[in-house]
This record gives sequence, structure tokens and C-alpha cells, in this order.
Amino acid sequence: MRDWLLYRTFWDLTITGLALGSIYSLVALGYTLVYGVLRLINFAHSEIFMVGTFGALMASQEFLGIPMLEDGGYPYRTGFMLLVFLVFILLCAMVFSGLGAVALERVAYKSLRGNGDLFGAVVLAFLTGFVVSMVFVDDTLANVIVAAILTAPITMGYMSLFRRGKQSPRLAFLISAIGASTAIAEAMAIWGPEKREQYQTPRILEKDVLFSFLGADVRVDNVIVIVGALLMMVALTLFVNKSRLGRGVRAVAQDAETARILGVNVDMIILVTFALGGVMAGGAAMLFTLVYEQSRFNIGFILGVKSFTAAVLGGIGNLKGALLGGLVLGLVENYASAVFGGQWKDVVAFVVLLVVLMFRPTGLLGESLGRARV
Repeated sequence: MRDWLLYRTFWDLTITGLALGSIYSLVALGYTLVYGVLRLINFAHSEIFMVGTFGALMASQEFLGIPMLEDGGYPYRTGFMLLVFLVFILLCAMVFSGLGAVALERVAYKSLRGNGDLFGAVVLAFLTGFVVSMVFVDDTLANVIVAAILTAPITMGYMSLFRRGKQSPRLAFLISAIGASTAIAEAMAIWGPEKREQYQTPRILEKDVLFSFLGADVRVDNVIVIVGALLMMVALTLFVNKSRLGRGVRAVAQDAETARILGVNVDMIILVTFALGGVMAGGAAMLFTLVYEQSRFNIGFILGVKSFTAAVLGGIGNLKGALLGGLVLGLVENYASAVFGGQWKDVVAFVVLLVVLMFRPTGLLGESLGRARV
């Protein structure tokens, strides 16, 4: 009997681990795309995921008007209406995250590549003033000072406006990414009356057991997450490998200067790369809210670090590596939580990363985006 229970628990953990790993994989794609093209890590990508969760929240509550019922359950959708609702929320989350990623690239990163402009500087000044003024609503001078300090690193990036076309050092990219990440999180923290509170997202489907697999109960939301993530990954892979813009992405990833000489609009390709990563993060955000039904201003921090871990684990700059790394990390976390306890799952995940990097620094697959086969 005990062996049967352990067997069943193993498969339960496997199903939920694959669902969690699918979310990691989608977010990891944003890290791996930007690294493949720019050879830089966009540490603000975790906040792009967070923006996507708020996009899903707004779509379900504000646009679709799905109420949070406390006295009789939820107004579940089924059939065709459920599909329509899911697709609409997915598209809204993707739009929020995609636009956020594009704005991030234009404001925080473009000038660091040596081609910043006055528009970016004006937008940056507006955003800085917005964050500071919103914090001032708390009527705490310390918060105003902290907000100014946190947004200052982004302003440092615009010093490259006076560099006459020279690309800023890699450290400037890192500092700007950290500053942008903190600024976005703080802005969301002070948005609305419930500052720094956790938001509950509506449940639009009943999480019934869809079928059993080797004794494990597979819920409908887990199936939607795994299948949806795989479809989005396949769509991204086909776009990168088959489309004209995708060929441009691979060309810039392989050799940006040669691609520029051959007529590729490198600036536009970089913007497309950020947009693609943002769209994938938005898809992950929608699937996350579908399973965990929550959002808050710092929800992307730990998940973003783990998704970056997944990207490195699979092979940074490798689309298939991001998929593999995310799934492996999700499974390892779930198994570790069962063996050592839930409080140890984060520790085990990063220990696995260290072990892999010790023996295979390039990750499990290790093939960069620029060398990907057509």
C-alpha cells in the first residue's frame, strides 16, 4: 500500500512539476532571446512577467467583468465561452507584457547601444517623475528619496547620449536593468488603493480532474498550462526559424555587424526580440494566474530568477534549452519539496544549477541562437 502511495505521489508531482516548468520555460525564452542577440542579460524581464499578470487581472475583472464571489463560488465558464475568455485574457496579458518589453528596450537599453534619442530621454524623465510623485502619495519623504535613488540607475544609461554613438560598457546595461526592474516593481506596488497587497485573480473554470494517468489525477488547468505553453514554444520556434524577421534575429545573433552590412535593420530586430520575449512572458503570466490565481508587485522576482536559472540550465541563448531547462527545474523543485519539504525547493533548484555549471558550464544543450539550425 505504501509503495502504491509513493508511486501515485511521484506521478502527481510529475504532472504539477511539468505545469510549473512550462511557465518557467516561457519566461526563460525572454532571457535566452535577448542574450542570444545582445549577449546581455535582461534582469528586468521578471517585471515584464509581473506586468503580464496585472494585464490578465485587468482583462478578467475590468474588461470581462468576472466577479470575485465570496458567497457561492465562481461563475465558471465552459465550452466555447471558456475558450473565448481564455484567449482574450491571454492576448491581453501578451499585449501588456509585449508593450512593456518594447518600452523597456526603447527607454532603458536603446541609448546604451549608442543610439539613444531625445524622445527616450523625455520618456525617462516622465517615468522618473511619475514614480516619485506616486510614492509621494504615501506622504513619506524617505520613500521619495528611495524612489529617486532607484530610478537614478536608468538615468545613468542616458549618459550614453553624449557618447557619440559608442556603446556603453556592459556594467551600464546591468545597472540599468536592475534600476528598471526595481522602478517597475515599485510603480506597481503603489498603484491603486491596496498598496503592496496581493491581488486575487478570478477563477473562470472549474478545476476538475480531467483524467487519471498512472494513478495520478490530472486537472484541467494543468493540461491547459502544459499544452498552451508547448503551443506557444512551437509557434516561437517556427517564427524564428521560418519567418523573415526570424532569420533576421538569427543573423543578428550570429554577427550583428555583418548583418548590418548586409542590410538587416539591427535596431528593429533588437526591438522585435524584446517584443517576442515580452509576449512569451505575457503568456506565462496568464497561465500562472490560471493555476495560482494571484498577482502582486514583486511576484516576478523569485520566478524570474528561477526562469533565468532554467535558461542557464538548458543553455543560455538556446530556445530548446530554455524549454528543457524549465521543465527540468519544475520537476526538480516538485520532487525536492516532497523529499525535503517545501521550504527547501528553492535551495535544491539553485544547487542543481551550480552542479550543472560546474560540470557543463554551457548548460545541458549549449547551442546558441546564432548557430541554431534552420
